[in-house]
Amino acid sequence: MQTFEQYLRENLPKTDTFHPVYEKALGEMLLAGGKRFRPMLLLRVVEAYEPLLVESAFVPALALECFHTYSLIHDDLPAMDDSPLRRGKSTLHKTYDEATAILAGDALNTHAFLLLSYAAFREDIRIKLVEILAYNGGTEGMVLGQAIDLYFENTPLTIAQVKQLHTKKTAMLIAASLQMGAVIVGLDKSIQDALYGFGIGLGLLFQIQDDIIDETQSSEEAGKVTGNDSEKNSFITLLGLKESMAQADALAAELEERFHAFDARLQGALEPLMQEYLYRHR
Repeated sequence: MQTFEQYLRENLPKTDTFHPVYEKALGEMLLAGGKRFRPMLLLRVVEAYEPLLVESAFVPALALECFHTYSLIHDDLPAMDDSPLRRGKSTLHKTYDEATAILAGDALNTHAFLLLSYAAFREDIRIKLVEILAYNGGTEGMVLGQAIDLYFENTPLTIAQVKQLHTKKTAMLIAASLQMGAVIVGLDKSIQDALYGFGIGLGLLFQIQDDIIDETQSSEEAGKVTGNDSEKNSFITLLGLKESMAQADALAAELEERFHAFDARLQGALEPLMQEYLYRHR
């Protein structure tokens, strides 16, 4: 069976153009790798209940990875974090120029919805997948979180506000990944809601862990510039390393307990990801 990574590499965005670098720029950050965490969450949920649908689910999984990669390209722009390194590679505005990076991000954003539009599922499922990604990635979700993050640089927020910021910026897209998998296999709304709530907690944990990694790892180890969040409202900035570690431990333990309330099929499918990521801050 083809792996998702193989599928991604064989299905990079293609164009019919004489532009010398546009198509290469579209695929550059996708090919740079990354954890593929969001598509893996979606695919594991599908695998738990409908393994025969996994290859069909590669299309929405790729849509998630395109959308997430667009957000990273834009996050690294000079107007935002001005980062020269992502996934261990030079960022697009450094490799090419700022305009190329902006347009590549724009293209991957819209390409995600094109992919969802022709996924091999019923029309109502395709529409629901579009809705979930648009809601959690757009006005009320990731984009709002990024706006809050940038606007309040050098302005300390409360811990409750920081949790809201990172729920929007990071957690909602992770929660959406689980919900999209649940929609594909037709799980009851109560299970979809439980998975979405679990994903919000998982996304917050992911952010605390990223803040810890930013504080404790070199840029070479992390594959991106670290030690660069002193002006941002990170968990480290507000709580310090020791308390951030304690918060991560407590949230990981809570998520582990919630995880074991899921049925055996879902636990079995998600277990490898939980083992890899729940305590990655340690």
